[in-house]
Amino acid sequence: MVREMRMYTKQPKKLLILYIMEIFQKYTDENHRLSQKEIGDILEKEYDMQVERKAIKRNIMDLIEADWNIGYTEVPRKGGPVLTDFYLKQKFTYEELRMLIDSLLFSRHIPYHFVKELIGKLESLSNVYFHSHVQHIHPLPEDRSKNKDIFLNIGLLDEAIHFNKKVSFEYMEYGSDKELHSKRTVDGSVRIYIVTPYQMAAKDGKYYLICNYDKYNDISNYRVDRIRNIQILKESGKPFESLEGTNGQRLNLTEYMNEHIYMYSSSNSYVKIRIVKPMISDVIDIFGKNVQFYDESETHISVRVRVNERSILQFAKNFAPDVVILSPERLRNQMRLELESALQAYKE
Repeated sequence: MVREMRMYTKQPKKLLILYIMEIFQKYTDENHRLSQKEIGDILEKEYDMQVERKAIKRNIMDLIEADWNIGYTEVPRKGGPVLTDFYLKQKFTYEELRMLIDSLLFSRHIPYHFVKELIGKLESLSNVYFHSHVQHIHPLPEDRSKNKDIFLNIGLLDEAIHFNKKVSFEYMEYGSDKELHSKRTVDGSVRIYIVTPYQMAAKDGKYYLICNYDKYNDISNYRVDRIRNIQILKESGKPFESLEGTNGQRLNLTEYMNEHIYMYSSSNSYVKIRIVKPMISDVIDIFGKNVQFYDESETHISVRVRVNERSILQFAKNFAPDVVILSPERLRNQMRLELESALQAYKE
């Protein structure tokens, strides 16, 4: 019985350094510091431990010597400087954590309950003072992706990309019942997609798979949150450089994303457009700085940009009449036909 009591009384002392680490993580940062006495008060209140200041100081010094990111203030004294106002140099600032949390809030492809879970994990990377900031974030919308397999999909696709393997999956779309359903063939059976995955990328709050649909020799984009029942196949994937429109080059993700502003799957071309000058910032935000400006007037300027053809048609429609396609002529004619068709629909 006496032996058991000795083990019990020694155990908290062994855990003391862990408790002090928890206190630093939970209660301190550069703006919230603790003295040895305040650390002792927390140990007594929350851990039911009465610890002498010497023991607290010894454990703090052990953490400092172990390169645990402890900051402090040196107070000059006759017998030598005294260390006080201890704090943990947190890995993330409040602003950095808020940015990460905001990115989750605006990522509509992540299901609601996963977002809440991930935000909780991000909060745990900071201290108690950060929670008061998170309370001011607007409530999460409920109408987010309902595909619970999103993270499983990402993991499987990442594995297939790493080992250069094809994958098969079902692709879903919304029906009039507001629920996701697998796309089907003409005979009513579920359509199975076989693709070679190359990269995953986020665009406008959605996560896309850049790949090759096996039936064709070009590039396709699919929403990762619309994929389900994914399987990695034994067959090796097609080289990206062998696809049409790649010019034998490997995937340049930054260039690809700038060219595919709406993530449509179609060929890319050099296109000239005429825009009103207040849209210069929008053009750079959307297409990046690789655009070429020329023929500037007081009110308008022309732009040359390499872009996905379906995307530039949609862009011109979205911002008409402030954006006019100049060339190539076939795209200009296609734009004219689509606008005439839209006008006719409103006349009926």
